[in-house]
Amino acid sequence: MFALTNPIRDYPWGSRTAIAALLGTEPSGGPEAELWMGAHGNLPSIANTPEGPAALDALIAEHPQSMLGQEALDAFGAQLPFLAKLLAADTALSLQVHPTRERARERYAAEEEAGIPRDAPHRSYKDANHKPEMLFALTNFEALCGFRPSAEAADLFRAVAAAIAATGGRIPELLQQVEMMLNSRMAEPAVVRRVFETLLQGGAETTALLEAATPALTAAAAASGTMLPPALATVVELAKQYPGDPGVLTSLLLNRVSLVPGEAMYLPDGNIHAYLDGLGLEVMACSDNVLRGGLTGKHVDVPELLETVDFAPAAVPMVHTRVTSLGQHLWEPPVTEFTLQRVELTPGSAPVPLVQNGPLLVLAVSGAVLLDSPRGDMALVRGASVFVPAAENPVMVHPHVDAAGETSVVFAVTCAAFGA
Repeated sequence: MFALTNPIRDYPWGSRTAIAALLGTEPSGGPEAELWMGAHGNLPSIANTPEGPAALDALIAEHPQSMLGQEALDAFGAQLPFLAKLLAADTALSLQVHPTRERARERYAAEEEAGIPRDAPHRSYKDANHKPEMLFALTNFEALCGFRPSAEAADLFRAVAAAIAATGGRIPELLQQVEMMLNSRMAEPAVVRRVFETLLQGGAETTALLEAATPALTAAAAASGTMLPPALATVVELAKQYPGDPGVLTSLLLNRVSLVPGEAMYLPDGNIHAYLDGLGLEVMACSDNVLRGGLTGKHVDVPELLETVDFAPAAVPMVHTRVTSLGQHLWEPPVTEFTLQRVELTPGSAPVPLVQNGPLLVLAVSGAVLLDSPRGDMALVRGASVFVPAAENPVMVHPHVDAAGETSVVFAVTCAAFGA
């Protein structure tokens, strides 16, 4: 087992306190948006080895068989197949989508052949992998996820038009076009794509519509003395954070999601989404491929985005808990790369084995535990994390005397069951 030091991304949308409060560490004083735990080449964790600190990706590359196990090695090659992040959003982060594995391989190779530096701001593909992910809420968590039915979206845009009309304003032509498209008889994915594309590429017309809609919605709420419905309130809030950004209006096409702690949602390849506020544990395939469509100052590649998004409206894909007879709580989305588990121990309780299919990442968020494997033991206090090679199996989690009467909670990530 190797204790880890995990790097933090300081994106401006990040919370200054949430990650530190969870882990019991001192805040840096700046935004702490994402804490990465894994072996992605862009930002690997540092493993504490007997020979000294080593990047986890390099350690795995040096000993792939013992670190990953033969089944994971055969399935995913000589790389850790999953990546985990603590994500803490104080404001919305970019409207985004992740590509399929096939498209990622093709487009990554094309950008490599074109000689675009991997850290270039205008580069879209950082690696050749897809990035299905799951978000587990650690606090109340707000998000946008996938497309709502076009009839629901039409109702929302009609509400915008009514709010503008109530102020005596003229209904912008672009808003009339959007309403007509949403009420057309075309197949729903085609309708949604046309509206999405129209808003993203509307330029000055989209900006003018947003500038008319935001004060009108605010005035409508004030006049009624009630709060706006969540989808319309989201437009007002996003317009404050990203003035003039076309992604603000496209939010009306998306499902508005409110998760409570312990709930999780799955974001497959092609799913358009944006995180708005909250602290969560993200688990994903080991990739940093993000195609953005708005709510960002970063590179936006609209043509590539449009070829990647799945425009079919669908309900939010929630992931429900499976509780085993041994006390493990498992979240198992329909992917091969990862499974998330949570283990909670009270002082004096019996040890619990961790589900382990190949390699394992473990993070303690409360109390203290003792990890016990055939090759050794390691104490894990709140805020500490560890990488467990596949060769160290099974791993038992015991309450630790240093927990001092506290309930101890650990999260662990491993591969999905092979052959399942």
